[in-house]
Amino acid sequence: MKAHITDLLGHAATHIGVDATQLNIIIDRPKSAEHGDFSSNLAMLLAKPLRQNPRAIAEQLIQALPHSDYIAKVEIAGSGFINFFLSAQSQQTIIGDILKAGDMFGRNNLGKGENVQVEFVSANPTGPLHVGHGRGAAVGDCLARLLDANGWNVTREFYYNDAGAQIENLVISVQARCKGIATDDASFPENGYRGDYIVDISNAFLAKQTVTADDMQVTASGNVDDADAVRTFAVAYLRHEQDLDLKAFQIKFDVFSLESALYSTGKVESTVKALIASGKTYEEGDALWLKTTDFGDDKDRVMRKSDGGYTYFVPDVAYHYDKWNRGFKRVINEQGADHHSTITRVRAGLQALNAALNISIPQGWPDYVLHQMVTVMRGGEEVKLSKRAGSYVTLRDLIDEVGCDATRYFLAARRADSQLIFDIDLARAQTNDNPVYYIQYAHARICSVLNQWEGDVTTLKMVDLNPLNMPNEAKLMQRLSEYPEVVVSAGEDLAPHTIANYLKECASDLHSYYNDTKFLVDDVPTKLARLALIAATQQVLKNGLDLLGVNAPQKM
Repeated sequence: MKAHITDLLGHAATHIGVDATQLNIIIDRPKSAEHGDFSSNLAMLLAKPLRQNPRAIAEQLIQALPHSDYIAKVEIAGSGFINFFLSAQSQQTIIGDILKAGDMFGRNNLGKGENVQVEFVSANPTGPLHVGHGRGAAVGDCLARLLDANGWNVTREFYYNDAGAQIENLVISVQARCKGIATDDASFPENGYRGDYIVDISNAFLAKQTVTADDMQVTASGNVDDADAVRTFAVAYLRHEQDLDLKAFQIKFDVFSLESALYSTGKVESTVKALIASGKTYEEGDALWLKTTDFGDDKDRVMRKSDGGYTYFVPDVAYHYDKWNRGFKRVINEQGADHHSTITRVRAGLQALNAALNISIPQGWPDYVLHQMVTVMRGGEEVKLSKRAGSYVTLRDLIDEVGCDATRYFLAARRADSQLIFDIDLARAQTNDNPVYYIQYAHARICSVLNQWEGDVTTLKMVDLNPLNMPNEAKLMQRLSEYPEVVVSAGEDLAPHTIANYLKECASDLHSYYNDTKFLVDDVPTKLARLALIAATQQVLKNGLDLLGVNAPQKM
């Protein structure tokens, strides 16, 4: 309908002597129903070039609008807004559109099948996934689903930081527990990990167990003094455990990448050589520095420390150069807010590579979506520890407490850059205060009515919708018509929480309609029209829940 109104205004603008091909005609939905179904500020945009009063231009545009059966009336509001009121016929067409499109309703081809990579979770294999990783998993997977719905060819990728100091802390922790050293013993490594999962790894290593994780299968040697063997087994063990957590969270990845592979294949070294060749590095204090200030950073950054080791952002630059070489002209990294400081450094490194390697990585590439911390509450008090992890709440804790659906919804339903309070009691509640229950219950209510009807839902595509003339029916139809626009805006803004907000509003409209209306009435035309409306609502709720990775139950 926005496209239709845009076309009407384009014809009207041409009629009054404006080159419509040069116009950016914006159509919005007014916040108040009294201002119509759609509104445009075109008259105000034309006031300066036409040197006329906006209301006078609006009157000219309205006079020049071609006839449309979908428009009941057009009014001027305020300083020159043009408000469009849809006819009942145009409001009703959305029902047939939804029922015909089914699962495809709301999907589009804006991405034109171009490749995009979404990297998310990317947890160090040093322990179970915590609730912060869970938020990254929920937001990242929803982003991937949204981009897919908007016509992109999406690759989901998990990057394991399986090298560096934290992995070495893992190794010495497992070795200590293998030797029977308790976490409260003075000889236990100061920077060691103290969760019960270290005991599990140690016992498995001593028992010479075999673990499988994605692309690797490792059998423990049982040799506690072989640090390399301990490292390989412990990393594989925790990768396998994280895989199980992600499976329970309904998350699937297309690609798993290892930081260690960037070193073993020489990609880090070749990237460093290219950065040196770019002329953007210098030696100082026995360290190698990158001139990140040339690319907007507040100070230059150390690449290679005086001990010869690389700082953490260097493999990140090599990793993203590898992404570019794999053909991803669009990359989105969903990470925790603690990664904020790395963004400028990674982008600076990539820009420095452009001249040295004769490539053209755009400024501001890749994109980042950063999520804030999660506070878990139960009984009005913060939950801080998990016995298994020892120092944090795990993702599996939440899934076991409230289920996958509620966990996914709650972790994705707020803006990623806002702090999130996860209320376990609310997430478990089977009341209207629990938004995921409220939305799923709306879907189940519709299914119950359709099951009582016992008719063929496919026949509802062609029924007469004229009996739908009540205000709550018009409100629900308008809400359904907004869904494709919400999918587009959520995809453009990388904001899956807007889908969650929309679903709450749609469920609210449905519950109000359900509570005030009888559906299986004796009058057949009225019955079929109302059933068509709620069947379309059911489809939209299902499609929206799928974008969040949440089930749409038929019974509750």
